[in-house]
Amino acid sequence: MTPDSDPHIAPPPIAFDVACQTLIIGAGACGLVAALAAREAGQEVLVVEADAVPRGSTALSAGLIPAPGTTMQRAAGIEDSAPLFAQDIQAKAKGQNDPDLVDTLAAGAGPVIDWLAERHGLPFSVVTDFDYPGHSRRRMHGLPSRSGEELIDALRQACEAQGIDIVCSRRAQILHMEDGRVCGVTVVGPDGTRESIACDRLILACNGFGGNRQLVTEHMPEIREALWFGHDANRGEAVLWGEELGADLRHLGAYQGHGNVAHPHGILITWAVITSGGVQVNRDGLRFWDESQGYSEAARAVMAQPGGEAFAIFDARIAGIARQFEDFRRAEATGAIRQAETPAALARLLGLPPETLAHTLRDLPQNGTDAFGRTFATPPLAPPFCGVRVTGALFHTQGGLCTDTRARVLRPDGTPVPGLYAGGGAACGVSGSGDSGYLSGNGLLSAVVLGWIAGSCIEPPS
Repeated sequence: MTPDSDPHIAPPPIAFDVACQTLIIGAGACGLVAALAAREAGQEVLVVEADAVPRGSTALSAGLIPAPGTTMQRAAGIEDSAPLFAQDIQAKAKGQNDPDLVDTLAAGAGPVIDWLAERHGLPFSVVTDFDYPGHSRRRMHGLPSRSGEELIDALRQACEAQGIDIVCSRRAQILHMEDGRVCGVTVVGPDGTRESIACDRLILACNGFGGNRQLVTEHMPEIREALWFGHDANRGEAVLWGEELGADLRHLGAYQGHGNVAHPHGILITWAVITSGGVQVNRDGLRFWDESQGYSEAARAVMAQPGGEAFAIFDARIAGIARQFEDFRRAEATGAIRQAETPAALARLLGLPPETLAHTLRDLPQNGTDAFGRTFATPPLAPPFCGVRVTGALFHTQGGLCTDTRARVLRPDGTPVPGLYAGGGAACGVSGSGDSGYLSGNGLLSAVVLGWIAGSCIEPPS
């Protein structure tokens, strides 16, 4: 971007071109949930989206949202609670999160899922056939295909059914303030045409800064060489506006990585292949870490191996579990996943030392703990064996604008910036200060709950 096109803050124009009550920047899960909530609260809502159609980071995800105490959980016989969920979030992040924010997200997740299902017809169900690292209950909710594309399409259709206007191919460039209050934005179209939009309140749902290599290098240099698996439009406008505003920015070194992206195919391989009993090995056919720590930490672990790559090794039983995910089925269809009757034969297909891989798999404990500290309680790997070459990737950033429990953007002294709200990747999430604090689903958790709160939190314009 040139200096003239950098996001910045300016006084309002003499006259705005358009006006609305609630303006939302970004049509991902956060923005569309916020739009539905604001419309239900009686607001005149406008959503602006930089892409030609609403997709964003949500479409690149597995579309899974963790939530306790939902109708779906109870139907599946799963006992869960918001305090238990909050405890899991804090345990993963080693207590680095704002406890009030954690409690708010944990308590709000269940009601949001039930509201989306009952009010807007999204057919959520709980993943019940494997466990995600760090979650003490099975609480991941997804739509039938277990894909983010289905989730974002369903949210868009729900917004259309409510008559909510979503204007695409418009990137917000200038945030306007008057007397210390946010009063509108200027957006730019593909041809450079500018349009100013006045609003009573602005919700930043424009995700994080993973697509801004300068900010990534500055705040998370250890992952700067990893594959960027997020959305290129995530350029950090919220962070840059926040810096200019003097807003409170927290945990900018926090991010969600993933160490199981098929390479060079660029297809996400679900971590279920690991949690169900699979392992990762490097080019030498050797394991190199405790995979049970989580897939976010895996990105850094894999990138530290020769060539920044590894191989996920599992079997046909595990592949059967993974096939509920559309991405896995696509990886199979493209030939990314190889299969053989013996570890040595699989090693030859993957270009690994046959004897070493066979020895590595023979050494896996049965109902025991290995030298890395990982405990195996799943059936041992058995023929036919499967494998896929993977690399580490950066999915999205987890730090950002500090918000209160009403999703209002805060200054360092704790006072809110009047008229400004944030959620999802634009806001500081609950993943601590690095990559190891990320608990599966934290990104969409922050997106849907803070979006719901921001949309519902109607305050006087002055």
